[in-house]
Amino acid sequence: MSKGNQAFSVLGIPVHVMANYPGWLLECLHAGRGTHVVTLNAEMTMQAERNQFLAQVIKNAELVIPDGAGVVLYLRWLLWQKVQRFPGIELAEKLLQELGQQKTGAKVFFYGAAPGVAAIAADFWQQQIPDLSIVGTHSGYHSPEEEAQLRETLAQLQPQVIFVGLGVPRQELWIAENRHLCPQAIWIGVGGSFDIWSGTKTRAPAWLGNNNLEWLYRLYQEPWRWRRMLALPEFAVKALVYRFTARGAIS
Repeated sequence: MSKGNQAFSVLGIPVHVMANYPGWLLECLHAGRGTHVVTLNAEMTMQAERNQFLAQVIKNAELVIPDGAGVVLYLRWLLWQKVQRFPGIELAEKLLQELGQQKTGAKVFFYGAAPGVAAIAADFWQQQIPDLSIVGTHSGYHSPEEEAQLRETLAQLQPQVIFVGLGVPRQELWIAENRHLCPQAIWIGVGGSFDIWSGTKTRAPAWLGNNNLEWLYRLYQEPWRWRRMLALPEFAVKALVYRFTARGAIS
């Protein structure tokens, strides 16, 4: 983190607060600084509490952004930080737009989602921004042999921006394991973004997102997620306890 940016602890997990996340990533891109971006929400934070390997992967990431409402409300109400929620899908979209506008020629790769979805998402963005250089896509469903071929492809292509949509925590663990293949790349876990861009699913209406209720829309779309949503009240209780027993700012 450069001067003027800070990291705050949310249940021991760092969250970086800065004015311009896409701008910082473009600086990393131009400097060839390999970067792992984690989009943190309450559910991921609780998973990290139970999975120390995941927790360490997040702590090692160069950028952890406040994606979820729970994380943002913690930073606002308990640490008194003027921070806005920045969903990972919006970070990815702004980064793609900047790459197109600046005509950097940076090579982009989409990996994840069901067969064909990443390719449709790539076509969508290629139509929106013809100057984008999307050099490849790959489904998140494959055999071990196909994954080995994917690794070879990444090593050969050396894309500079790699979006990984495998869901939490699989995408974070996969990036940590494989980022050595493209050491100068920006790697971003984008969850279900490919589904949105391809038209397979839709995002919550803006008024839900603005009121920190996007999780409710996801539950409506995917009712099987209800067990995972139990992490939200658990996070709220633990966050209160943690805030009053530990320091908030870590850098």
